[in-house]
Amino acid sequence: MPKLKLLAGRRPREKSKLVLGGPDALGFWTWDAERDCVWADTFVALLFDIDPEDAEAGVPLSVFAAQIHPPDQSRVLASFRAEARQDGHMALEYRVRASGGGLRLVLSRGRFSYDHRGRPLSGHGIIVDISDLQSRDGDRAPAGPLSEDPPETSLDRAAAAAIAAFQAIGPLNDPGLTARAEALLFEIGRRLATQEAEDDRQRLN
Repeated sequence: MPKLKLLAGRRPREKSKLVLGGPDALGFWTWDAERDCVWADTFVALLFDIDPEDAEAGVPLSVFAAQIHPPDQSRVLASFRAEARQDGHMALEYRVRASGGGLRLVLSRGRFSYDHRGRPLSGHGIIVDISDLQSRDGDRAPAGPLSEDPPETSLDRAAAAAIAAFQAIGPLNDPGLTARAEALLFEIGRRLATQEAEDDRQRLN
């Protein structure tokens, strides 16, 4: 399979600069429905303990799914496929097995595109590492409402629009526009992570 450029045609960030749980703990992914194959940037690859070169070239969705914490796997895969077929937007929270043996809690947002018959063609989105923003125990399963089809908020709609813009800007090969679109997604990702942490605290109170 030939290599596919990252979502905006940008080079992967250096591994030494990536800090899981840090202030820029956000990465990008794209999914080809026909091949059931996922391409991801360096951050997402490292988060899922996958070689960044493999992730850039594209690997089966099952490779990423294998790194999801076993109690969360079936829920996440079922939700991903159901929302890809029906909804157009995805919002999931789940745990990923880190390379050091621990768990990272992530928030994944995405949007899907369809052919004229309504069949999914592709998906594009972001993954935010929210481990350090949550007060949960590492072995505790993520609680609703993300696993229960939550009501869409203005921030959710902004995330979907920003992902769509980022996707559309990529083929233009305009570094300036790409950088601005990426910066917007990073900021929205931070807001989403902060919002989810606050929602979680309210659920626990």
